[in-house]
Amino acid sequence: MALAFAALGGGAAMAQELPYPILFVTQFPIPGDFTAIGSVFGNHRGSVDLVGRGGDLYVRYPNGTLRNLTQEAGYGNAGMQGATSIAVRDPAMSWDGTKAVFSMVVGAPTQQFVYVQSYFQLYEITGLGAGQTAVVTKVANQPPDYNNVSPAYLSDGSLVFVSDRPRNGARHLYPQLDEYEEAPTPTGLWRLQPANGRLELLQYAVSGSFNPIVDSYGRLLFTRWDHLQRDQQNEGANNPYGIFNWSSEGPQSTPTPDRSEVFPEPRIAVGGSSVNGFTINHFFPWVVNQDGTEEETLNHVGRHELHSYFNRSFNEAGQVEFIAPPRNNILNFLQMREDPTMPGRYVGVDAPEFYTHASGQIVRIDAPPTRNPATMTVTYLNPRSSTGFYDGTPGDPVPADFTGHYRNPLPLSDGRMIAAHTAESRLAANDGTRANPNARYQFRLKRLAAGAGGYLAPVENLTPGISKNVSYWDPDVLVSYNGPMWELSPVEVRAKTAPPTTAFALKPPEQQAFALESVDPEAFRAYLRANGLAVLVMRNVTTRDAADKQQPFSLRVPVPNGAQTIGAGGLLYDITHMQFFQGDQIRGKGGMADPADGRRVLAQAMHDAPATAANVGAAGGPPGSVPIASDGSVALFVPALRALAWQSTQSNGAPVVRERYWISFQPGEVRACDGCHGVNQQNQASQPAANNTSIALRELLARWRTKQVDLIFASGIEPR
Repeated sequence: MALAFAALGGGAAMAQELPYPILFVTQFPIPGDFTAIGSVFGNHRGSVDLVGRGGDLYVRYPNGTLRNLTQEAGYGNAGMQGATSIAVRDPAMSWDGTKAVFSMVVGAPTQQFVYVQSYFQLYEITGLGAGQTAVVTKVANQPPDYNNVSPAYLSDGSLVFVSDRPRNGARHLYPQLDEYEEAPTPTGLWRLQPANGRLELLQYAVSGSFNPIVDSYGRLLFTRWDHLQRDQQNEGANNPYGIFNWSSEGPQSTPTPDRSEVFPEPRIAVGGSSVNGFTINHFFPWVVNQDGTEEETLNHVGRHELHSYFNRSFNEAGQVEFIAPPRNNILNFLQMREDPTMPGRYVGVDAPEFYTHASGQIVRIDAPPTRNPATMTVTYLNPRSSTGFYDGTPGDPVPADFTGHYRNPLPLSDGRMIAAHTAESRLAANDGTRANPNARYQFRLKRLAAGAGGYLAPVENLTPGISKNVSYWDPDVLVSYNGPMWELSPVEVRAKTAPPTTAFALKPPEQQAFALESVDPEAFRAYLRANGLAVLVMRNVTTRDAADKQQPFSLRVPVPNGAQTIGAGGLLYDITHMQFFQGDQIRGKGGMADPADGRRVLAQAMHDAPATAANVGAAGGPPGSVPIASDGSVALFVPALRALAWQSTQSNGAPVVRERYWISFQPGEVRACDGCHGVNQQNQASQPAANNTSIALRELLARWRTKQVDLIFASGIEPR
């Protein structure tokens, strides 16, 4: 029988019986919203000033009964928080429903002015059923001195999680700094097989990846921060942030007075130039296979499908500002979850980057693997006013349809929805003091149901409210709090069928190239893995999606019978080379004399030796470039597990079309795309996506085959 008492604080009755238990966390309500536990980005760190102590892992049974699992297992305490205090986050269920993995940080300063280095680590819990005994075990073989958060189970039972471990494990590069405020950020998605300790970087992120999930199709989905632009901290002649470039990523690198940047174009347009300033800043849904291959936005959805406006690249004939047709647009897609009653349907939160603790409007996207992004639409599940914040004054009134701010939406197996909710309309702030904080935002888990206008609104609380009396050193001030804890990150405790494992597969046009050049794909891929390489294939870089008229879209390879794709009304550009950039972690801050910890990634002309040594030389093109073949194709060796971006250039090296996202590749991956901005339905000449067998790939394979034969002869072994 459902409990019938009123919720603390009023507003809604206790929730009726739900189909399965709900696992969730409580967290200390941190008032600040910059790289703290509830923030959109930089929320991964375990230091006590960013994530207060005293939270727990709870389960709520269908009849409303609550159970404090971490307390039962011997973790955490009320009162003064010290060496055994905890904060918890991000529970995720195993496929058989018998255990969960979550993140927990243990420990806090025991006296004033003592800084304690604390890291979130992964733990598993069993004994979730009523009448069972909770047992918490630390996951073996995880990176020990880094923050490991947002875990989930892959189809084979291994773990994927977000970590701030440096891409290559080099401690002197820690922490990686984001491309915006140069604040510490996670480095991407990592896979761990606890039994044997095998650790792999599945996806490398320059400004951070967040909240991975495995969907019913076996795809690994996550939110990624896309911010590939020049460093705003580097602007201004006086250099107020003490910006400089390190001489390299190496452990013996030294600070230099150089502050130069080479890609992309400047953030602010240079006077007298036809090039517009370029900025990009959003959190989109992304996907990789479970082996880390085929990284791209979910179904190749992008700014043309989700945003309402962005500027053109050049002030030249044909290029136009992008202004979306009438439709539902979003800026961000956070805290993604798949609807268990509708495979391929995903809910998330569109929230502002600051001021609301990553809470906003719940939105929905239908994106099964076969859905073309041009046909994808966004459905608003709450009023659009939930993405804003309002003082409630005559000059800034609360909209009539505002029902609060939402985060962590969870579609239930019976079709209902729950989420963390606050009725607060104002921006996040501390209405108390540092010593006695009173966070404006108080998140409670609530069941939602259709209300005015058909939008989801809170109807019931899931708990009567969970309060705690805690104190801790932050470390300079003794923080004391006695009140309700945030309730966040709900998941259903139930068994689910493990989806199939997704992995690399060579596409037919590239299979044909291997066959024509008599190269064994598996032998070739073994060579790539052994040398930390991947191969990138672009079938025809003169082609672009028809919607993208913000960059040049009439393109030609200026050789006899060279490929060309002409769109209506655009200037014709000749392109001869594709120039590649790798993300080097060489940007420092704080001044050369006493640099701050950590480094930001900067784009540098591709120079990693294994890749550049294996490629055809620049042939008169700019550094890091390869020539474009007559059919418009490009193929080259690239460093694996390194962020890459690129641009087509004219013969004099002038950029024409720039890539707008960082992409990373797995060792052994042969990644193919149809063009430069892949085609959703038709290209700029109203033709389908390129499906040719690349001349450039055939030439690359022929060179590799010849080199292998030469090596065999040089070794004195007779070829078979």
